[in-house]
Amino acid sequence: MLLKIQVKVKPNAKQQKIEEIAENHFKIAVKSPPTDGKANQELIKILAQRFNVPKSHISIKSGVSSRNKLVEIDT
Repeated sequence: MLLKIQVKVKPNAKQQKIEEIAENHFKIAVKSPPTDGKANQELIKILAQRFNVPKSHISIKSGVSSRNKLVEIDT
């Protein structure tokens, strides 16, 4: 089953944090900077742990270089 979620990412945060704003809408703070895709890699790692799926089952469909992203999770 494919789950599509909206994510707002806050890079360079002091702590990692996931906040569910609404159904399938998350606000996620990551420690990594938004350079060389590091924040996106950390985001995928956090979502994999949250939804208990392998990292390979998560893909960023839009907003790769934006704070607002559409993420697809194959559960």
